[in-house]
Amino acid sequence: MPRKSHHLPLGGLLALATAGFLTMLTETVPAGLLGDIGGGLAVSESQAGQLLTIYAAGSVLAAIPLTSLTRGLPRRPVLVTTVALVALVNLLTAVSDSYALTMAARLIAGMGAGVQWAMIAGYAMRLVDEPVKGRALAISMAGVPTALALGVPLGTYAGSLLGWRYTFAVMGGLALVVALWISATVRPFPGEEAATRIPLRRVFLLPGLAAILVSALLFEIGHMNLYTYIDPYLRRAGLGDAVGPVLLAFGVAAMAGLFAAGAFIDRNLRAVVVGTLGLFTACMALFGLLGTEAWPVVVVMFGWGFALGLAPTMFQASSARAAGSAADIAQAMIVTVLNAGMSIGSVTGGIALDVGGVDTLPWISCAVFAVALAIALGARRNAFPAPGAAPVAQPATEREGVA
Repeated sequence: MPRKSHHLPLGGLLALATAGFLTMLTETVPAGLLGDIGGGLAVSESQAGQLLTIYAAGSVLAAIPLTSLTRGLPRRPVLVTTVALVALVNLLTAVSDSYALTMAARLIAGMGAGVQWAMIAGYAMRLVDEPVKGRALAISMAGVPTALALGVPLGTYAGSLLGWRYTFAVMGGLALVVALWISATVRPFPGEEAATRIPLRRVFLLPGLAAILVSALLFEIGHMNLYTYIDPYLRRAGLGDAVGPVLLAFGVAAMAGLFAAGAFIDRNLRAVVVGTLGLFTACMALFGLLGTEAWPVVVVMFGWGFALGLAPTMFQASSARAAGSAADIAQAMIVTVLNAGMSIGSVTGGIALDVGGVDTLPWISCAVFAVALAIALGARRNAFPAPGAAPVAQPATEREGVA
C-alpha cells in the first residue's frame, strides 16, 4: 500500500483538477454553441440542447452501478479510462456529422463522467493523511468552478472564433494529455477486496449518509430553481445588459468559496456546512426582498457564488467521512442526487416562473435551503459532526460475491 503523506502531492491533485475541468467543460460547452452545433448536425437548437440532457442522464444512470461494478479494480486505470473516454468522445464529436452518433457518444461520455466524479474526491483524500484531506479535496475539485467561471465563456468564444468542431477537438486532445499526466503522477491504489467490501444496499444505511444525501439534493434543487432562470431574474433588477459580467463575477466568487473550503473544512466541517447552508438561505431571502435593486442583487450574487464554491466540497467530505472504505460508492450517490437535483430544480423553477412569476423563485429556493439547513442542524452526530468527533463506526461487512 502506498504511504500517505501530510504534504500535498500537488502534481497529482492538479492532474485530478484538470481532469474535472475538462469533463465539466465537455458537459457544459455545448450550451454556448447550440446554434453552430445545430447547423453542423442539421438539427434545431432545441435538439442540439439535448446534447446536454443526454450527458447528464448518462451520469445519473451510470454513476452508482458502474462505480459499484468497478470498485474492486485498481483505481488508477479506471480513472484514466474515464478521462480517455471523455477525450475520445470529444474527438468523435469534432468530426461527426450524425446527430444520432453524437448523442450516443455523449451518453457514453456522461456515463464515464459519472464514474469519474465519484472517484476524484475519494482518490484525492486517499493520497494524504487526515489533517489535510479537506484541502486535497478542494484542490482536486477546483476544476469544476474554474470550468463554470472561465472555461465555458472561453470555450464559447473559441467556438465562435475558430468553429465549434475545433473547440471539441482541442478539448479531446487536452484530455488525452491529462490521461497521460494522471498515469505519470497520480499514485496507484488497489480496488476494494471482496471480503471487506460493504454491499451496495448497505452503503446507503451507513450512519449519517442519508441525511447528507437529502441535504445535497435539497441544496441542488434550491440552487437550480433560481440559477436556471437567472437571466430573467437579473433583467428584473435592471441588469439585462450585464448578465455575462455578473455571472463571471459569480463564478469568481465560487472559486473563492472553493479555496475557503480547503482552508476551513479540515478544521470544522460542521461549521462550514451550517454556515454555507445558512448563507444560501440568507441570500435567497435578500433576493426576495431586494430583487428589483441592481446593486444589492450584485452584492448578494457574490455571497451566493461564494456559498456555491463551498457546497460540493463539504458534501463530498461529509459523505467520504461517513462512508469510510465505501467512499467511492458514497461519492457516486452524491453525483446522482446532485444531477437529480439539477433536473428537479430546473423543472420546479420553470413551473414557478409560469405560475407565479420570477419574483417567486428566490422565496421557493429560500424555503428549500431552510429545510436543508434544519436537517444539517439536527444531524450533528454522524452526518455533520462537531470537531473532534470520532469517525463513524461502519457495520461489519458481509462476504458476498456481489457488492
